[in-house]
Amino acid sequence: SKERAEIVGSTRKIKKQKGTGTARAGSIKSPLFKGGGRIFGPRPKDYTQKLNKNVKRLARRSALSMKSNENAIVVLEDFSFEQPRTKDFIAVLKALGLENKKSLFVLGDLNNNVYLSSRNLAGSEVITNSELSTYKILNANSVVFLEGALEAIESNLKK
Repeated sequence: SKERAEIVGSTRKIKKQKGTGTARAGSIKSPLFKGGGRIFGPRPKDYTQKLNKNVKRLARRSALSMKSNENAIVVLEDFSFEQPRTKDFIAVLKALGLENKKSLFVLGDLNNNVYLSSRNLAGSEVITNSELSTYKILNANSVVFLEGALEAIESNLKK
C-alpha cells in the first residue's frame, strides 16, 4: 500500500482555502480522498541485526572448536572429478561413512564438477571457504575440509 508521499498525482491545492463552505483541502493525495494514500499502511519488518566482524569470527571459531570436540571434522586431500557425476560423490560419502548424515564440504576454491556432483543430494552441501558461516558449521553433522581451504580459514580466524 502507498502512503500519501508515494501516490502519483499533482501537488497543487485543489480548491481555495476559504469561501467554499467545505473543509480545507490541500492535496488530492490526502488519505481522506478517493485515490489518496493510506494512513500508516503495512510495511514489511526488517529483522536483520548487525554483528561486528570480530563477533562473527569468534562465533565461527567457537563453532569449529565445538565440532572438533565432537570429532566431527575431517581433513582430506584436494580432489576433483573429471565430469560431474552424483555417483562419484556418493562413493566419497560412503568412503567417509557420511552417506546418511548432513555433511558440509569446504573447498579451497570453486571446483565446479564437485559442486555439480553434490547439489542433487539433500544431506550434503559443498561451499568455498569464503562462504563458510557459523550456521552452516553448526547445521552439519560433520565438516569435511579439503587441504586447499585450511590455510585461508586459518588466516581468517587468526585476525
